[in-house]
Amino acid sequence: MIEQANIIRLVNVYKSFGALKVLSGVNLDIRARESLTILGPSGTGKSVVLKHIVGLLRPDSGEVWFHDQRVDQLNEAGLEPIRIRFGFLFQMGALFDSMTVFENVAFPLREHGRYSKADIKQIVADKLAMVGLDGTQGKMPSELSGGMRKRVALARAIALDPEVVLYDEPTTGLDPIRSDLINELILKLNEELKVTSIIVTHDMTSAFKVSDRIVMLSNGQIRATGTPEQIRTSEDPEVRRFIDGRASEEDLRALKRIREDHHLAETSEATYESLEQP
Repeated sequence: MIEQANIIRLVNVYKSFGALKVLSGVNLDIRARESLTILGPSGTGKSVVLKHIVGLLRPDSGEVWFHDQRVDQLNEAGLEPIRIRFGFLFQMGALFDSMTVFENVAFPLREHGRYSKADIKQIVADKLAMVGLDGTQGKMPSELSGGMRKRVALARAIALDPEVVLYDEPTTGLDPIRSDLINELILKLNEELKVTSIIVTHDMTSAFKVSDRIVMLSNGQIRATGTPEQIRTSEDPEVRRFIDGRASEEDLRALKRIREDHHLAETSEATYESLEQP
C-alpha cells in the first residue's frame, strides 16, 4: 500500500463511564485510504473509539483530530460538516423498518444534500448496484435476508460518497458465506471509492482478509499493532489467545473453582439429607 498522510488521530484519549474505565490513554494514527481493523475482547472500547472519531462521544481527556480539525472541541453545528464525510455501518444495519430500501438509502441524501428527485433516484440505484442489490428499491427490510439488509445499510452508508467508512461488527449474525460477501464488498468499496475503512470486529477471518493494518485493544489500551501477518504470527500470549479463541489460565482456574464449589455444595446437601432420614 502506498504510504499516505494521517487523517485521523487519537492522542492520549481517556474515557470512563462512571467507575468503568474504558479507554486509558489510547494513541492511534489512521492513514488516508488504509483499511484498519480494531480487535479486542468485548468491553475493551472498540466501538467507543469509533464514536469518538465522529464526535458521538467526547473524551474525558485527550484529543481527537480529523485532518487539521480537533473534533472533540467542536459543537454539534461544527461537527455536522465533518460527519457527512463519514459513512457508518451499524452492527445490526439499523435500517428504518417502515421505509422501503429506496427510502432508506435516500435518507442521508435528503437530510444532508440538495439533490433533485432524479439525482436521488440515480444515486440510490448506483449505490445499490455497487452492493449487488439494484432492483430491490421497492422492497421493505422485512422482505430481505440478514445479509441483504447489511448490504442495503452499506449502500446507505456510502450514499454521500464519504471519505471514511466505519464498520461496527459488519459480519455479526451472518453465516460464513454471507460474511465473506461483506468482506469482498469492503475490499471492493476500498478500491472503487478510495475510502479509508475502519472496521471493528471479532471475526478473525474478516480481519485478516480486509485489513492493511490491525490494532488490538486490551484493558483500554493498544496492546498490539501490525500487518495481518505480523498479528497472525505474534508471540504476545494475549494476542495469541484472542486469535486462537482460547480462554486465559486465570479464567479457567476461576471456572474450575466454580465447579468445585458447586460440587461441594451438592455433596453437602446430599450429606445433610441423608442425616435427616429416619
